[in-house]
Amino acid sequence: MLNSMRIHILLLIITAGLIPVLVSTFLLLNEYENKAMDKRLNELQNQGDLLSKLILPSGYLSGAQDNTINGEIERISEIFHGRILIVNSSLNIIKDTYGLEEGKYLISENVIQTFQGKSSKRKDSKNDLIFVTNPIVHNISKEIMGVIVMNFSTKDIQTMRDSLEKKAILSFATLTILIMVCAVYFSRKLTKPLTSIVYSIDHLTEGYMDEGVSIKGFYEIEKISDSFNHLIGRMQKLERSRQEFVSNVSHELKTPITSIKVLADSLLMQEDTPVELYREFLVDIAEEIERENKIINDLLSLVKLDKTAGDMNISIVNINELLEQLLKRLGPIAKKKNVEIIYESFRPVIAEVDEVKLSLAITNLVENAIKYNVDDGWIRVSLNADHKYFFVKVSDSGIGIPEDALDNIFDRFYRVDKARSRESGGTGLGLSITKNVIQMHRGAIKVYSNEGEGTTFNVRIPLNYIA
Repeated sequence: MLNSMRIHILLLIITAGLIPVLVSTFLLLNEYENKAMDKRLNELQNQGDLLSKLILPSGYLSGAQDNTINGEIERISEIFHGRILIVNSSLNIIKDTYGLEEGKYLISENVIQTFQGKSSKRKDSKNDLIFVTNPIVHNISKEIMGVIVMNFSTKDIQTMRDSLEKKAILSFATLTILIMVCAVYFSRKLTKPLTSIVYSIDHLTEGYMDEGVSIKGFYEIEKISDSFNHLIGRMQKLERSRQEFVSNVSHELKTPITSIKVLADSLLMQEDTPVELYREFLVDIAEEIERENKIINDLLSLVKLDKTAGDMNISIVNINELLEQLLKRLGPIAKKKNVEIIYESFRPVIAEVDEVKLSLAITNLVENAIKYNVDDGWIRVSLNADHKYFFVKVSDSGIGIPEDALDNIFDRFYRVDKARSRESGGTGLGLSITKNVIQMHRGAIKVYSNEGEGTTFNVRIPLNYIA
């Protein structure tokens, strides 16, 4: 369950939705409390400054009573719900809005520091109190004549903060429920198409390859659906190709054996068969055995080529010399049909290739050009290169390939003209072998042909082998 994508999406949405809200709410509440406290302190200090300007010229510090000043002190005390003490230079308390400490002395660190010119502002969060001291300064001598001590409660600020906190908790709880509902909905919506794909894959493993997948939703999900359908189509094609290959192999291997059996039975059924007929039948039997042997050898070549590229025996080869040797070896076969082989080399080419496998691929192309050529025809083989690849082109004046057959000529056992192929000894594996070899070299092969006008094969292979 912890590895479930749905659970991860659910947790992600909840985390992304709730944590920022929780953090921002906490910060806002603290910001409100700090701002309110600072505002209250500044207001008290301002009130203290105004009060000190009233007290100094009135003789209030010397004991003179002034109803205006007393009223102002009481007004400030009532507005801010606190206590105000007026202390003269002898540290004697001459006014206490609570009426408890008048006539007594107030000796405290804050008061003494204020007489030394250091006003103080202090918050007592534990008891919800704030303390402010303001000096009463003589206008001319700048001497500190007394101190105003203000002690006020901040419970109203804390009450407001508690009220806001309760509302925030209620809003947070509502938001949590809403986000969780949305998270469950969207996590299910996002993972449902993937669940459908998993179901389709399971269905496929049970053998239902004819059923495609149609999943609607987000663009990326639909692309996965399309890719999956493409994969199913490819697997179906590969399965048909495999079945066709097995069928073709069975047929191709069985045909020479059937011919041999028919020839042998014909000889056995005849009594006193002439020696010439025996010889003729044995020649036919030998040809069928040779055909069977060629099919088996080509199949073995395909099996070897189907292995990984790790079986490649790469070496540095002079491609010019390699082509000259191959064409020289195939010259006698071309002479039998009076086909002229023309070789063109535009520059020296040295490349990293598997010489044996590449020789097999080029030989197949040239042999096909000879087999399916016209009498007194021609074959042109050219070699060129650039900074990255070398190119081999094999063109002929042969019978050509129909357009509808071009996509299939590299399939195993595929033959355009089966009768003509059997007459020429073809197995239908040569071009498949050639394409495999070129792909193992990380190259490419293309074919261009018009029926009755000849065929051209273009081969491109990297100069440096890419493992």
